[in-house]
Amino acid sequence: MNQQFFKFIKENNLSPFSNSKAIIRGETDSIFKTRDAKAINQKVLSKIASNFCFYDTSALFQCFSFTLDADEIKKRQDFFKSIQTKDRSYLKKIAVPKKCWRPKYDLIAVTENEETFIRLNELGCLAKLLISENDLNELEKYDLVQVIDCDEFSRFLERLPQTVFIDSASDAYLERYLEVLSAWLENIELLEKYDLEDELKEIIAELKPLFLLMEKKKSSILSREHVFNKLEEINDNISKKIKEMTISGDSLLKIVNEGKLPPEFKKIVDDSVKEAGLPFSIININIPVTIDEKELDSLIKKQDANEFTNIAELIKSYSKQLKAVPEKLEKISSLLLIFDFFSGILKFKSEFESYPEVCDLIEINNSKNIFLENAQPISFGIDINNRCSILTGANSGGKTTLIEHIIQLISLTQLGLSASGKIKMPLFSEVYYFAKNKGSMNKGAFETLLTQMSKIKPGRKTLILADEIESVTEPGVAGKIICATSDYFIKKECFLVIATHLGQEIIKNLPKYARVDGIEAKGLDENFELIVDHNPVIGRLAHSTPELIVERLASSDSCEYFSYVYEFLKNNFEKK
Repeated sequence: MNQQFFKFIKENNLSPFSNSKAIIRGETDSIFKTRDAKAINQKVLSKIASNFCFYDTSALFQCFSFTLDADEIKKRQDFFKSIQTKDRSYLKKIAVPKKCWRPKYDLIAVTENEETFIRLNELGCLAKLLISENDLNELEKYDLVQVIDCDEFSRFLERLPQTVFIDSASDAYLERYLEVLSAWLENIELLEKYDLEDELKEIIAELKPLFLLMEKKKSSILSREHVFNKLEEINDNISKKIKEMTISGDSLLKIVNEGKLPPEFKKIVDDSVKEAGLPFSIININIPVTIDEKELDSLIKKQDANEFTNIAELIKSYSKQLKAVPEKLEKISSLLLIFDFFSGILKFKSEFESYPEVCDLIEINNSKNIFLENAQPISFGIDINNRCSILTGANSGGKTTLIEHIIQLISLTQLGLSASGKIKMPLFSEVYYFAKNKGSMNKGAFETLLTQMSKIKPGRKTLILADEIESVTEPGVAGKIICATSDYFIKKECFLVIATHLGQEIIKNLPKYARVDGIEAKGLDENFELIVDHNPVIGRLAHSTPELIVERLASSDSCEYFSYVYEFLKNNFEKK
């Protein structure tokens, strides 16, 4: 499964550092055929994804395409069971990589070959095509010159102290890999503090030596600041020693007439320069001692060139490891997404005890709806002898919630995830959900509903869920249409659950292999809230109990109208 994840992540350029949801190419066909059914499936995925740290992690759900293969579902379940619990709290602390290192020298790659020059530019290297000797003069200003495919000007280039010869264009500016790697320094240091999976631990161990190439080492090379600080020490030392001397007249005359230092003076100067550790080549021997600026500049440049070429040669020796950096960092990114997926799944499934069993019937035992807090366990089912449930009952009793609960369990079954309660579920090829119409009753809505139902592909693996579809037409004919619709799709061997308030009308013409189930309110509690057992009573017609709604309003509001309607309904029900 991990290899499938890696391939999917690479194909879709997924990253733990994306700041928006990824757009996935070539998404698989859904078994959910209506907008309402797709919305519930997406809600399930979003519920699980709320446990993820990264935006792109939820895209990994696409690796679990819809299937009719029970063996594939079993493989998925086994895979999720095998995920090990680990401390992955580091995922929340992973930072967006930011480069924190670049070479302290200016570098250019040069070549006489046009194809090589094009290749260098493709790699993002600062490059120059050498055509004439004038091109060579410009190279003096660079701290480091990398040379590839140069024959005509090779002798001149060999004389440049900052020249480094390389074998191929891919070896040019290897420092670019260190720049990329430096962006991961903070994250690598974070990961090292945790007990990581072996694969991730191994990659980090391979990258660690490369971080040493970025370390700032104490340099023994002279700097202008160091030289002039030492110059001040030298002159102070000379002045102090001369004051302690007894100067002869001959020595003074030699200084005045010849402008030369007497031997005893020169010794003091030489000793002071030696003490300071400065090279004599940059010193003008005089009193006071001064610096030969031209010589100092030349020395610093030569020493810098030696230092930079040494660094470049060291980096060059790690060429193979450096070229592998992008691939290894990409692997780390992929592993972070995969581990985030595992972590989120573990957190989700830790709340649920069992995995759905693939079967030829729907059987739900003591299952809690994952969208609800403190949800009541629900039991419900339909099978080949009862292919259709006409679900009746009170407003707010849970008919809609039960229908959406079924879709929820289908989604979890397809993914191979655990669910609340003990579940048996077919592998449906088509799931249609027609949610409650929230608009007004009109001819257009009625025709649209019938047109949608005419396009259903009926069969043993088709499930149709409908919620108060009578709301789009007149109640008198709606019951008959529901009966006809149920009868048609039952004969096509589909499964159906239809929530309705028209139980009385439908039960008179109930199709074969259909039954009426009921969710009924039992009364009001001390807070005048409906007392409802959300479990459907199999084979029982339940009433909408509108009088309880009116009673609640009359009890909670002193409005005369509510009181009058409540008393009227109460008296009529008592007479019946």
